[in-house]
Amino acid sequence: MSDPTRMTAAALADALASGDLSSEQITRAHLDRIEGVDEQVGAYLHVAGESALAEARAVDERRAKGESLHRLAGVPIAVKDVMTTTGIPTTAGSKILEGWIPPYDATVVSRLKAAGLPILGKTNMDEFAMGSSTEHSAYGLTRNPWDLERIPGGSGGGSSAVVASWQAPLATGTDTGGSIRQPAAVTGSVGVKPTYGGVSRYGLIAMASSLDQAGPCARTVLDTALLHEVMAGHDPLDSTSIDQPVPDVVGAAQRADVAGMKVGIVRELTGEGFSPLVQARFDESVQHLVDAGAEVVEVSMPNVVHALGAYYLIMPSEASSNLARFDAMRYGLRVGPEGVDAPSAEQVMAASRDAGFGDEVKRRIILGTYALSSGYYDAYYGSAQKVRRLIADDFARAFETADVLVSPTAPTTAFRFGEKSDDPMAMYRGDIATIPANLAGVPGMSLPSGLAEDGLPAGFQVLAPAMADDRLYTVGAALEQRLVSAWGGHLLEQAPELAITKGA
Repeated sequence: MSDPTRMTAAALADALASGDLSSEQITRAHLDRIEGVDEQVGAYLHVAGESALAEARAVDERRAKGESLHRLAGVPIAVKDVMTTTGIPTTAGSKILEGWIPPYDATVVSRLKAAGLPILGKTNMDEFAMGSSTEHSAYGLTRNPWDLERIPGGSGGGSSAVVASWQAPLATGTDTGGSIRQPAAVTGSVGVKPTYGGVSRYGLIAMASSLDQAGPCARTVLDTALLHEVMAGHDPLDSTSIDQPVPDVVGAAQRADVAGMKVGIVRELTGEGFSPLVQARFDESVQHLVDAGAEVVEVSMPNVVHALGAYYLIMPSEASSNLARFDAMRYGLRVGPEGVDAPSAEQVMAASRDAGFGDEVKRRIILGTYALSSGYYDAYYGSAQKVRRLIADDFARAFETADVLVSPTAPTTAFRFGEKSDDPMAMYRGDIATIPANLAGVPGMSLPSGLAEDGLPAGFQVLAPAMADDRLYTVGAALEQRLVSAWGGHLLEQAPELAITKGA
């Protein structure tokens, strides 16, 4: 039997069903891997070894008794630290929630537990999901397993890094402007942002409520579909949850047939502004889809050029409102102002928020509060919402022509730490291709398109109409099959293992 940490989730599920492996063996192997490499990668904030092994043993006992179990029961998973978990700290990567242990599980976490997936731990992230590099975590950097001097994407760099460094076969993420898809692109993994409302947001620590969406991260399209199926579905605890059946994402991934499908290349999301290295891998991937029987058409979405501006008004506005709850009165960090013997509630609140929030969070709160202030609301936030409507209309027209839309996921491969720290706008532009899907609420996937000439992974993005998430998996699986055949194996098998063991 192969090393369990190098097996896909689907293969692990088959090994569990056949009795070739136990969940305890699989979980222990991943915990050993975490102990061996995560000090260098920095992908986990909290490792829940004892509870993960306890759940694994419980699943093994239920299987031995002949109980009916979910296909993924016993396959371990990592959870982004923005999802509440009973018994395991939840910090959202921020000092203001340091040590907080929630009294309830997020709905996604409840569904993972009900399906019998042992939770290995919580993954690192940019503070309150604000960032594209996981450089803005209050607890240190997460490093890209392909090159420890480069970013793993963000805000969900921890989740992408655990998958790419073989520390978990599956992970959960959240995507507000690309925080699942962009990390997948730069680490050579697969990530999906489902249709807005397709996966419950109950128990997610909110940044921008009209944009945030939980989704799956894995190494293959089928594994991602299997996790998507567990996570998705209507939740009465979430007022934005869609009360419709979950699309057959697993069946779509298994069919992988794009014959006759129309694939639309978005003119505004290719070419200028995208690295030639990334563009070359994208063009090759499009040709693979053509060879598989798809028809390629070009579509124009003229308003997506305004997506970045609209997003960076809507998102900080909603973030400033959501983060107002961290007031030092109810939970979280509480410090008093220096030199004040009997501080007022306002003074404690100001001192606590100053000490607990990082620079990027403060920047976005200030920007959002200004955009919502009297006299500016209509000019900024209101206008941005009108642009959002225009972008949604662009998508609607494009999907009249094409079944799915495609683009590179990110304009470049992973950049070095600190490279964009002094230029926030350069960092923000890294999400230029992913943000439109969040503004319109449509689903999106990123999967590897190959290695650019710098030896780092590039990502291929697929977008589909709302509640047509299954189309992502049809196209993604068809492309993955051809690429893996061309590469002679999964892209991550080409990753330089020495990058995560040097100095060990």
